[in-house]
Amino acid sequence: MNFSEKPVLTGEKTVLRPFTEADADPMWEIVRDPEVVRFTFEPGTDLTPERLRSWYGTRAEQPDRLDLAVTDRATGELVGEVVLYEVDPHARSCTFRTLIGPRGRGRGLGTEATRLIVGHGFERLGLHRIQLEAYSHNLRALRVYEKAGFVVEGVRREAHFREGVWVDEVLMAILDHEWAAHRGTAR
Repeated sequence: MNFSEKPVLTGEKTVLRPFTEADADPMWEIVRDPEVVRFTFEPGTDLTPERLRSWYGTRAEQPDRLDLAVTDRATGELVGEVVLYEVDPHARSCTFRTLIGPRGRGRGLGTEATRLIVGHGFERLGLHRIQLEAYSHNLRALRVYEKAGFVVEGVRREAHFREGVWVDEVLMAILDHEWAAHRGTAR
């Protein structure tokens, strides 16, 4: 497993590519979207344009994770990110996360981006397992993950206090042999 290589992955609708410092400005707009904040960040997360510039400017240098920008293939517009991180080389596993901004939603870009990076993880990096966590009320994301073949393994009940209510966290994963059987077109 080599997370040092930062590939370009091309689908019919999206291109996943390594981040650059110049991506900080469009990502600043994306991470300020209320839906992204609601489903992605912990309360009190302090983001600034400078922090994002530093963060995205160093993603290509990180050998232990793969952060890729999700772009609309037709326009080149940056619409979000996909990430493989928390690598366990002995178990050949990692954690997956994604976020798609408002201009990337509802067009299948997130679904394709998920399939592209998960396929890369299994077919190129030799992973055995990819897992994720999502809030139970993030129905759009849960549907994307199910379509790509992720299976619910459990629920952490009332694991987070968000917007004045307790919310559950859904644990999902996909295994290499499951991916090999359907290549991300499970549902």
